[in-house]
Amino acid sequence: MTQEIFIDGSSLSVGDLVSVARSAAPVGIDPAAAERADASRRTVEHLLASGAPLYGVNTGFGKLASVRIAPEDIEQLQRNLILSHVAGVGEPLPVDVVRAVMLLRANVLLRETSGVRSTVVRHIVDMLNAGIHPVVPEQGSVGASGDLAPLAHVAWAMMGGGEVVNRRGEPRSAADALAAAGLEPIVFEAKEGLAFINGTQVQTAVLALTVDDARNLWRTALGAAAASLEALLGTPVPFDARIHDARPHTGQREAAALLRELLAESEIRESHRSDDPRVQDAYSLRCTPQVLGSVADAIAFAARTVDVELNASTDNPLVFGEAILSGGNFHGQPVALALDVLAIALTTLAGISERRIDRLMNPELSQGLPPFLTSNAGLHSGMMMVQITAAALVAECRTLCTPASVQSIPTDAHQEDIVPMGMAAAWKARRVLANAQRVVAAELLSAAQGLDFRAPLRPGAGVRRLHARIRGLVPALAGDRPVAPDIERVALAVAREALI
Repeated sequence: MTQEIFIDGSSLSVGDLVSVARSAAPVGIDPAAAERADASRRTVEHLLASGAPLYGVNTGFGKLASVRIAPEDIEQLQRNLILSHVAGVGEPLPVDVVRAVMLLRANVLLRETSGVRSTVVRHIVDMLNAGIHPVVPEQGSVGASGDLAPLAHVAWAMMGGGEVVNRRGEPRSAADALAAAGLEPIVFEAKEGLAFINGTQVQTAVLALTVDDARNLWRTALGAAAASLEALLGTPVPFDARIHDARPHTGQREAAALLRELLAESEIRESHRSDDPRVQDAYSLRCTPQVLGSVADAIAFAARTVDVELNASTDNPLVFGEAILSGGNFHGQPVALALDVLAIALTTLAGISERRIDRLMNPELSQGLPPFLTSNAGLHSGMMMVQITAAALVAECRTLCTPASVQSIPTDAHQEDIVPMGMAAAWKARRVLANAQRVVAAELLSAAQGLDFRAPLRPGAGVRRLHARIRGLVPALAGDRPVAPDIERVALAVAREALI
């Protein structure tokens, strides 16, 4: 059984999130954190009893913040807030994203700044552990005041409304699922509905999972680059550590080191070490450390943003001792910007991969490989369409690189007059990631086919292992056959784990 993950509002990691989201790790609540949350809640109740105006606690919301709410209507206020914000549209978010959202929301609401009963956090955790996942449409959030609409869909399910799905994606009414699990629908008290939907947890969930996937993809992309270099009779000289120590970007040095490891003990390299008329390889081979190194640095930037957001107070207002302060931590600009950077970085990764695929196909550039990597070109089209598919995916990625985080449209009667469009950035980044995984899969298939034509010479030890894994998934292309299943089979392996 996957180890239980305990949340305390301050120490959640990306690894923890991935375990809960994708491996259904059970979740527990740190008792001390629950006690701190309840102490903070008592502060809210004390201030509420004093009659002082508290935003969203005994006032309206947004442009309606000047409207005072009668004490007997405060609970209804929270219920109305949730119901009015259930406004998302489009396809539902995948279960792993929803699980990540629920975990993040529970973790953040445990913080003393939220002023929410630990009972609310327990309800989220009980739903997670029971495999009850709200159906959350992916469209409808502008990323401030947090992910209002998608988080409202989560809250609505906690209240017994709408639909949920289990871990297999089977739908059921939220009321029936809660009853079957022995859970009562939650009733949000003063401040709790507002605290629940004010937050960046949906866009942050997508960013965290995408960062984890991107790290794996980066390593696999370097494996594909090394395999292509061998198939194209390229030289590893540009990966010499001295070159990269002279321009010591962290990602560049890591990329060069991994390439050297993959290419060690190569018989193919020795076959053309002498009397090779070429002075230098093309950029898509020679500059791999510089290009993919910058991708690694961009992923690291996004990861730093995730590390902060996982345990950050992003609801509003926030409780500090005896004071309740209204601010703007719900604004998703840091997350949206990181998602846009990640989309650009992964498009760069896919772009250089497609250029190497093209070189493998083109007999003018492939150093003696047959056209389109087939021994009977003309009668057979070989892997021609593999490159065309990769080109189509890269073109789409480039279109999706237009940043969402600068596309503000004012909302809430201009109270929310600058918003980050974080969920649009999240959707684009997820799409770019999936495209890039397929492009790298296409390169792995192409490079493996090229290496088959170099036999009996063997590539470097790391590339040999990678080639064997690809051939364990897909046989060599002897004659024409549909290649779509081959691409998807390898892409699935790329998505599930780094292949090196």
